[in-house]
Amino acid sequence: MTRLPRLTPHELDPAQRVLYDTIAGGPRANGPQFFSLTDGEGRLNGPFNAMLHAPAVGSALQELGSALRYRSTLSDRVRETAVLIVAAHWDCAFERYAHEPIGRAVGLCDAQLVAIRSGTAPELSDPAEAAAADLVTALVARGDVDDALFGRAVSLNGMEAVVELTTLVGYYATLALQLRVFRVGQPGDPA
Repeated sequence: MTRLPRLTPHELDPAQRVLYDTIAGGPRANGPQFFSLTDGEGRLNGPFNAMLHAPAVGSALQELGSALRYRSTLSDRVRETAVLIVAAHWDCAFERYAHEPIGRAVGLCDAQLVAIRSGTAPELSDPAEAAAADLVTALVARGDVDDALFGRAVSLNGMEAVVELTTLVGYYATLALQLRVFRVGQPGDPA
């Protein structure tokens, strides 16, 4: 059971309403929907409800997530592989629920998804994707990378991508922590 009240749109104060409208009406709401942003009562699903409970921080957090998802230099496959590696490390059911369908849509096969879910390295034929996955795996496992891995990731992906990957790991780890602490489940779980 969640530790946070699930806020309906009519319960929101002005700052919460601005954030709600940004999330529910922004890029996450456009294009293909792999999970519903809201339930039947208009309450935000997943980590987004928690953001409403601290709208100043929630606004910054959602903007960072939006930048990582929609304005990043990372390829869709690298981004989704990285998100799912973080989800596996933190055993975050909601992140898996939300991002495995996106991973499939961007070309990750079932064998790769199963490997990531089980905490093993997925077989990736693209050297840049493999270097990015190795970087993320090292970050979640050790919180750092050695010089050889860092150099390989930069040479194959570029410094901007490595900065974005380290930021992505921190962002999705933050969401996973919030989802765990606030006992946020998947849509359809008991509120």
